[in-house]
Amino acid sequence: MKLMAFNGSPRKKWNTATMIEHALEGAREAGAEVELIHLYDLDFKGCSSCFACKRLGRKEVGVCTVKDDLKPILERVREADALLVGTPVYFGTESACTRAFLERVQFPYLNYADYSRSHFPRKIPTALIYTMNVTESMLKDLNYPVVFERARNFMGLHFGSCELLLSTNTSQYKDYDKYETGFNKDDKARQHAEQFPKDCQAAKELGARLAQGYQA
Repeated sequence: MKLMAFNGSPRKKWNTATMIEHALEGAREAGAEVELIHLYDLDFKGCSSCFACKRLGRKEVGVCTVKDDLKPILERVREADALLVGTPVYFGTESACTRAFLERVQFPYLNYADYSRSHFPRKIPTALIYTMNVTESMLKDLNYPVVFERARNFMGLHFGSCELLLSTNTSQYKDYDKYETGFNKDDKARQHAEQFPKDCQAAKELGARLAQGYQA
């Protein structure tokens, strides 16, 4: 069983990456082979609207023809048994790099002739992890649930299923004395110390479910 994970944060040792690492730990313990890809290491862009993946008579279905660093990775996605995408929330949605990836990894499988039937060759479990500075109580006021559910629904539509995991009120800086803040930094640090380990444990359990979901 092969799980491919994608870090949509420019940071490799912070909230999103840490959550992903815990998820991969859970998947490994459940017997999965895992691969982690840092999207910010790659040179690629979002969908170019060339519509080659929708042309009648095309040689392959569900294939993005753009040639860049993402192309060989998208080819491996077709062989994966589970997918995990983690991203920080920037300006109310996924990071730009993550958004570009989601366009490229999903649009070729969108069946214009029948939206209910994905071009992806089989059903696999997927998951989205979002980390964010805002508190849980702020989510509804900022309309974040609509953003998250839209992304989850699209992943489920194309690949078969998608689970959502949110980590709120995360720590943005190592030293809050050096940056602008609008809250009590001690309260923030205390909450993060209490909650983030629980979020990481939830991520580990998520990784195990992804692996076990394939085996079921």
